[in-house]
Amino acid sequence: MTAQLALPRGFRAYVANIGVKDDTDDFTVVAADRPCAAAGVFTRSSFAGPSVVVSRRHLASTGASGGTAQAMVVIAKNANVATGAAGLADAEEVAAGVASRLGCAPSDVLIASTGVIGRRYPIERIRAGIAGLPVPLPGDDAAAVARGMMTTDTVPKTASATVPGSAARIVGVAKGVGMIEPDMATMIAMMFTDAAIASAELDRVFRSVVDRTFNCVSVDTDTSTSDTAVILASGDAGAVDLAAFETALFEVAVSLTKQIARDGEGAEKLIEVTVDGAATPEQGQRVAKAIVNSPLVKTAVHGADPNWGRVAMAIGKSTTADEVDQALVTIRFGEQEVYPAAVDEAGLAALSRYMRGDTVRIHVTLAAPDGSQGPSSATVWGCDLTAGYVRINADYTT
Repeated sequence: MTAQLALPRGFRAYVANIGVKDDTDDFTVVAADRPCAAAGVFTRSSFAGPSVVVSRRHLASTGASGGTAQAMVVIAKNANVATGAAGLADAEEVAAGVASRLGCAPSDVLIASTGVIGRRYPIERIRAGIAGLPVPLPGDDAAAVARGMMTTDTVPKTASATVPGSAARIVGVAKGVGMIEPDMATMIAMMFTDAAIASAELDRVFRSVVDRTFNCVSVDTDTSTSDTAVILASGDAGAVDLAAFETALFEVAVSLTKQIARDGEGAEKLIEVTVDGAATPEQGQRVAKAIVNSPLVKTAVHGADPNWGRVAMAIGKSTTADEVDQALVTIRFGEQEVYPAAVDEAGLAALSRYMRGDTVRIHVTLAAPDGSQGPSSATVWGCDLTAGYVRINADYTT
């Protein structure tokens, strides 16, 4: 069992099974002592679920840049997506019911859901679960919160850091191992801090960190209907230096990002791709995502097959001849250059040995046709593609 990890000051939690699907935890509430600064980033899917609709609305109602919230509710094992007006009413009822128990406004409650699409909540069971919500919330264990969010995850995902130069802490939890190619964040990630930060500043820093972490993870190229990333700041530890806070928040988020990639459905290996020499950050991320998302690259990594030409293929399909001169590109696996330097049989054997490890790092340096290298770089994370992924998703609802 994962060791306990205390939430920051000002937050309490409750995790339980209320019968959404089976006998594992499926209902989680984390609440602050009072409304506090909050920010959220959500899926851009046009099929966004009611939980996303409600949470967006509640954050927007308290400010255009960031907002306030007091509680976060997560319902696991049921996404409540593509359920129409009834599904939206169910999500609104959940937020209102939790707010009533906690003594706050419904607009101060955010909600996230994860699980099968196309099925409404078993609302009678959820009503009973909310009615039994103990107040004050009895726990402060972030590891229990992470376990309560799991669906096909094999391990709970937590991370924490102390803001340099202060006593303030940041604690993050996440879930997600499939349907991950974010166009905003990851499946569900919640961050809690006792640093005192104004909503607008929290929103700016959070979005910057999300773009460099959760937006850089991919398991299977599929964007979820329910992606939600939220941060709440209780302020109990006082003011902090914003640059130091961003450094600590990035540390927590990148740890969760790597944990998500490593725990990808059926995954056995973490793939980390760095592209530098890019003309723009967009180009760097585009090329890196093309590599980490390629089924041919992912299966080569899984089988420790030293077919580095698949990386060259992915670079080629994601750029044009006007952007990149292939003769000037460099491809490395770990510290080993495989292009343009020729790789003999001994080199291929060494590459295969490297690829048998549980982490495979691919490094690409781009160059423009005029020989210049751009100032930008990007790092993304993903995983290998295994028979286990196929089996999990072939049997997901049965």
